[in-house]
Amino acid sequence: MTKIILKKGRDESLRRFHPWVFSGAIAQIVGQPSEGDIVGVFAQDGSFLAYGHYQVGSIAVRVLSFAGEDVFGADFWVNMIRRALAVREAAGLSNGLSTNCFRLVHGEGDGLPGLIVDWYDGVCVLQAHSVGMFRAKGAICEALRTVFGERLKAVYDKSSGTAPFKAGLDLVDGYLFKAEGFSDDEQVVLENGNKFLVNWTEGQKTGFFLDQRENRALVGRYSSGRNVLNLFCYTGGFSVYALKAGAVHVDSVDSSKKAIEMVARNMTLNGFSDSSHDDICADAIDFLREVPEDKYDLMIVDPPAFAKHRGALSNALRAYQRLNAAAISKVAPGGLVFTFSCSQVVDKESFALAVFSAAAQTGRSVRILDRLNQPADHSVNIYHPEGEYLKGLLLYVE
Repeated sequence: MTKIILKKGRDESLRRFHPWVFSGAIAQIVGQPSEGDIVGVFAQDGSFLAYGHYQVGSIAVRVLSFAGEDVFGADFWVNMIRRALAVREAAGLSNGLSTNCFRLVHGEGDGLPGLIVDWYDGVCVLQAHSVGMFRAKGAICEALRTVFGERLKAVYDKSSGTAPFKAGLDLVDGYLFKAEGFSDDEQVVLENGNKFLVNWTEGQKTGFFLDQRENRALVGRYSSGRNVLNLFCYTGGFSVYALKAGAVHVDSVDSSKKAIEMVARNMTLNGFSDSSHDDICADAIDFLREVPEDKYDLMIVDPPAFAKHRGALSNALRAYQRLNAAAISKVAPGGLVFTFSCSQVVDKESFALAVFSAAAQTGRSVRILDRLNQPADHSVNIYHPEGEYLKGLLLYVE
C-alpha cells in the first residue's frame, strides 16, 4: 500500500478526526498511487493515522477510517451503510409510514467522503463525488443489497455530473441493480404525508431536494390564509406544503420547463385545483422584479448555489443581497420571507450579513423569526463543520 507521510506538526487535524489531508501537509509519498487508490496516512514519526482515498488536488486524501479496520473488504461498506442507516432510524425516518424518502449517506457526515446515497422508497440513487467512490460503486451496490435485502428495488448511479472527469472513467449514468420486474425511472414518494413524483434519471441532483424537508414543513405552519410566492420552485415542494396547510393561492416560478411540468403533476397528485395554484415558467429574478408590491404575504427564496468555490464568494454574496433586497421590498406588510443559501462556501454569518445589507437597503423593519438548517439525514460530522452547507432565515417584514 502507498504510504502518505505528513510533515512534522501537520498531523494535528487528523488526530482531531478531520477527514481531509491537504496536499500541503504531505512530506513524502512512498509509492505511486493512482487517483482513487486507498492509501495509508502516517505521521512524521511513523505512527499510523488513517486510511483514505487518494486524489489529485488540494485535498489529497479523503479519510475512510481512523481505526485501521479493513477498508478493502466488503464488510467495510456493509458496516458503514448499516451505521448510516442507524442514524436515520434514530431520527425516525426509516419506518416509511409518512415519509419514505431520505438521505441514506451524506459524505463526510457518515464517514464516507465523496459519497451521496438517497433512498426513494426502495430505490437508492448514488452519486460519487470522488474517483475513489466512483471506483467503489460496485462494492457499494452490493453492500446496499446486503443491508436492505428484498426491500431494495434498484440502485441507480447518477455520478456523471459529480465525479471528477478523468480519462478511463466511464461517466455514464445507469442502473447498477434492478430487482426482477422493476422498470420505472420515476415513482411517487411520501414526505410528511405529501406525495411527490421523483424522477432520478432526468431530475436535478438525485431527483428531489430532500434537504428541505423540515423547512417545507415549517412553511406549512405559516401558510394558512396567505398568498404565497415560491421562487426557484423546482418541482413544487414548498408549494404543496403551503396549499395543504391552507394557503389562499400559490404561484410557483422556475426557469426549467421540465420542473414546471413536474409541479403541475405534483399538484394533481395531491388533489389541488388550478384555481389555487399557478405554475409559471420564467426566470425567478426577472419575475420578482415585476411583482406588484403587497401581492404576496409569504415568499420562499431558495436559489441554486451561487458559489461553488471560494473564488466566486464575493459575487455570490452580492447576488444574495440583490435577490433578498428585491424580495423584502416586495413582500406585503406583515409578510414573511423564507430565504436560503445552499452554497457551502457561504457560511451562516456571511449569509446573514448579506440579508442584513439587503434589509437595510430597503429601509423596512425586519425581524428574524427563525434560523433554518439542513435536516438530520444530512448529518454533519462534528469534526467536519464544512458539511453544514444549508442555511436559511425566516424574516418578518413590517
